[in-house]
Amino acid sequence: MSTSKNEDPKAGIERALAERENARYVLRLYIAGLTPRSVSAIASVKKTCEEHLQGRYELEVVNLYDNPTLAKGEQIIAAPTLIKELPLPLRRLIGDMANEKKLLVGLDLREKDE
Repeated sequence: MSTSKNEDPKAGIERALAERENARYVLRLYIAGLTPRSVSAIASVKKTCEEHLQGRYELEVVNLYDNPTLAKGEQIIAAPTLIKELPLPLRRLIGDMANEKKLLVGLDLREKDE
């Protein structure tokens, strides 16, 4: 994001927020089989995306048992792992996806509480 020297800082912040609200999210969720933990992670991520990113996200679910080479290429060390590829910056969330607050912070949809 570039701003001109004469641009009001408040206008720049508002423009950045508007861009974030319209951004398309590209997500990849890595799971290890269809275990209860994997099924729960899929449901939690889909629910959060539908509530906060409806119509603005693409979610690919990758079963590492079906695609083990992807784990090495993406450096997946635990499952479930959610990778937010876009919008940048790239983020990785590892473990329990049931904590919606943690998920929203990881997706840059909510500020982290101090």
